[in-house]
Amino acid sequence: MSEHPLIPLVREALHGVEDPEIRRPITDLGMVDEIRAADDGAVHVRVLLTISGCPMRAEINQLVEDAVSKVDGVSAVTVELGVMTDEQRQAMREMLRGGKPEKVIPFAQPGNLTKVIGIASGKGGVGKSSMTVNLAVALAKMGRTVGILDADIYGHSVPDLLGLGDARPTVVEDMIMPVPALDGVKVISMGMLKQSRDQVVAWRGPILDRALTQLLSDVFWGDLDYLLLDLPPGTGDVAMSLGQKIPGSEVLVVTTPQQAASEISERAGSMAHMMDQRIVGVVENMSWLETRCPHCEEPHRIELFGAGGGVLVAEALTERVGYEVEQLVQVPFDEALLAGGDRGTPIVDSEPDHPAAKAITELAEAIAARKPTLVGQRLNLMA
Repeated sequence: MSEHPLIPLVREALHGVEDPEIRRPITDLGMVDEIRAADDGAVHVRVLLTISGCPMRAEINQLVEDAVSKVDGVSAVTVELGVMTDEQRQAMREMLRGGKPEKVIPFAQPGNLTKVIGIASGKGGVGKSSMTVNLAVALAKMGRTVGILDADIYGHSVPDLLGLGDARPTVVEDMIMPVPALDGVKVISMGMLKQSRDQVVAWRGPILDRALTQLLSDVFWGDLDYLLLDLPPGTGDVAMSLGQKIPGSEVLVVTTPQQAASEISERAGSMAHMMDQRIVGVVENMSWLETRCPHCEEPHRIELFGAGGGVLVAEALTERVGYEVEQLVQVPFDEALLAGGDRGTPIVDSEPDHPAAKAITELAEAIAARKPTLVGQRLNLMA
């Protein structure tokens, strides 16, 4: 019995439908189980989900229906959602891993092209997480694909800053799919893996190290241009583990203008240097508040937290590491930046013309324009 002439056209249309989490065509993933077409143009498609409770089932259903309905000659579309067997899930995992052995950190493998940058600070409260999120969005708006790993195990705030609420990743066997956020940005956070939002994480060094390894090895990120890690404040176990697990990773230091904060932030950069990580540069956050004077109606900058902290950190790190570390940008303090975080709408996306958004976009452009260099990198040369 010959194949209905609509079926290859429908199959071709489905090849343009990507799984919202994995970002691969559903035809490549083995998710298209059956296509039937009737003489009157009615088409039935059976799609296999990775798990029965797939959070993207409604979106996948709609994407398939939309794609098939646009095929010439199709009069009606019926989508049936099934679930993969264990063997089918295993085959998909092997395909996604490209034959590589499991439990490896892909970003530490030779030939990996993803730029891994840890966002670090010496202390909390300097806006490190909001800087991570907005920098990721700014890079994505430039056409880069970006992953955010919320490695701040105790203070995981990234999901809320992106408005993801109680979103949870899909788990296929022991492989975790990061949660899609804004276009071009994927996220994974320990907060997404807890049983409840109010559950307290109380882990010490060895377990923290293992948790970071699992988040780096068990999450299927796909092809990324950048992986940004929101590191815990200070110079503890997670910061040390990053340098050990991904030798080619780099660190961006976030500080505020006051001298006390700059002295502490310098330690975060020094820790990166000790772990043979290159320091990308320094970001001074909350540099000033711009307000309009009630007397002259002209805008004035009020330095709420002093001045010069970013430059001090950059100069101190330059002297310590032996190559130039620059203050890359100063980001003004503004209620809109804080409000955007509270609403889960990063200011770079919601108000791109805001001074803070422009400063972070400038930071993203500076990072994207960087040329590869061996300065400050571990060479791993054997005698």
